[in-house]
Formats: sequence, structure tokens, C-alpha cells
Amino acid sequence: MDVFTKKRLVIASVVYWLLLAYIVIALVWWFIALEKQNHRMADYKISELKMDDPAFQAKYQVITDERHIKDVQYIGEGAIFLVVILIASIFVYHAVRRQIRLHSQQENFMMAITHELKTPIAIAKLNLETLLKYSLSEEKKQKMLQATLQETNRLNTLASNILVSSQLEGGRYRIAKEDLELSDLVKTAFNDFRNRFPDRQWQSEIEPEIDINGDSLLLQILVNNLIENAIKYSPKEGLITCKLHQKNKTILFQVMDEGAGIPDDEKKRIFEKFYRIGNETTRTTKGTGLGLYLCKKIVEDHNGHIKVADNLNRGSTFMVSFTVKHVHEQ
Repeated sequence: MDVFTKKRLVIASVVYWLLLAYIVIALVWWFIALEKQNHRMADYKISELKMDDPAFQAKYQVITDERHIKDVQYIGEGAIFLVVILIASIFVYHAVRRQIRLHSQQENFMMAITHELKTPIAIAKLNLETLLKYSLSEEKKQKMLQATLQETNRLNTLASNILVSSQLEGGRYRIAKEDLELSDLVKTAFNDFRNRFPDRQWQSEIEPEIDINGDSLLLQILVNNLIENAIKYSPKEGLITCKLHQKNKTILFQVMDEGAGIPDDEKKRIFEKFYRIGNETTRTTKGTGLGLYLCKKIVEDHNGHIKVADNLNRGSTFMVSFTVKHVHEQ
């Protein structure tokens, strides 16, 4: 959370608690005023009684009973109002804080999406203009075309993440589950990234013939996002590892990197929509804050679980587990 957002939260919190304190004080004042009025009315009625009246004791008892009933009534009403105000204030307080945080994250998202769109477009345009203007060697041409292809793949991934995220959240995406070989899907994605980033260190442990019932497009996005996330947050010399295993009815897919790692207090929040560690104005890594949110949504739609843990040496390990209904017999 940036400094500006923190200031807004502090100001909103101070104003909110001041207003709440005013409401509670007004409620207490209302209770005291009614109690005083009730006792004054009872005292006035008692003063009007005549001591020599044979029904004096009975009338006195009626007045004191009425006063007691009124006391209980005011205490009950005041307590109910106080409880309702406190409960409502807690809900409103958390809702306002969520809205401010969401607004900040949306601003960060707009900044990130602008950067993510402009950068690949600018690189692709520059490469194509260079190819048109200059006569380059075949090796340089291939290198520039490969770089342009990588940037267009980034644009395609970004567009897919935004579109699918919007459709899933709005309930407009129809999940088409089918029996497919997850091993082949993971292996194809892993080899594709290894070919696109040959300067990286890669390692895989993919158990063959692991089947799953799921949406091939969503599972492809899940695998691609986790591997791309590892590339973003790993140093160039760091090892990126993909593992896929099945034990009984549980399929476990893991992507491990050797980056800086994720602080413990951030581990749960990284799966929130638009959430990214750090500040958008000072952050150097690419991204929009949709990738991991989309991963969590896809995993949950496939009745699975996703979590992140520290890698043994350094970095992070993202673990996805699926429970299959039928065990594949090998």
C-alpha cells in the first residue's frame, strides 16, 4: 500500500471514529435525558397523591411500577440501538477500507496495464521499423523477429488474462470440462517457455499419462501464468523447476523459482485481484496483478487448491493440487 493510500485510510478512519463517537455520545445523552424525564414525571405524580387517600399505597405502587417499566424499556431500547450501531459501524468501516484499497489497486492496475500494453507495442514497432529500414544479417533478423514474437505473445497472454478474468468473475464464461492429459499440456507449455527463453536455467519432473477432467484453455492459462510468474521474479541465472506428480487421487503441480521470495504476510494477499507486492511507481517487475488471481479462480473452478511456500534454498514454490475422481491405472 502506497503512502497516499495510507494517508487516505488514516483520514477516513479518524473522521469515521469521530462520527461514531458523536453518535454514541448522543445516544447516551438521549438515554440520560429520558431517564431524568421519567423520574421527574414519577416524582410529580407521587407529589400529587394525598397521604390520607385510602388508595395511596396502591397508587404509589402503580407509579413506581410504571417508572421501573420505563427504566427497563429505555435500557432495552438503548442497548439494542447501541448494538445495532456498533455492528453496522464495523461493517461500514471494513467496507470503506476495502473500497479505498480496491481503488488504489485499480489505479495501480491502470498504470500497470498501460505500461504492459505500451512496452511490447513499442518494441515490436521498433523491431519492424529496423527490419524495414536496414539490411541486416539473417542471424540478426531472426533474433529481432524472435523478440517481436515474444512481445506479441506477451500481448496475447495479457489480453487472455483480462478477458477470461472478466468472464469468470461475471459468470459469462462457460467452463467446458473434458478428459485431457495434463502431463502433455504441462510438458508442451514447459518446452515452449524453454524455447522462448533459452538463456534461462530449466528443470522438469513431469510424470507421464496424468489425466484430469477440466477446461483445456483455463488449465493452459494456469500453467502459463505460473511459469511466467517464475520467470518475472527470478534472476536470469536462477533455476526454474516444473513438477507434476500424481499420488492416489491427488495431482500435484509445482512451479519453483529462485527469486527473492514472498514475505509471510503477503503470501495470502498475492491471490487477490489487482494485488501486487510493492508500489506501482517503484516496482520494476512486469505484471498487472491479474495472473495469480486468475490462477486461484481457475483452480477453485476445478475443485483444487493453490498455495505458495518458500523454496528450500531461496525463492518461492507455487503448489496446485487437484483431486481426481478416478485413479489412472498405469
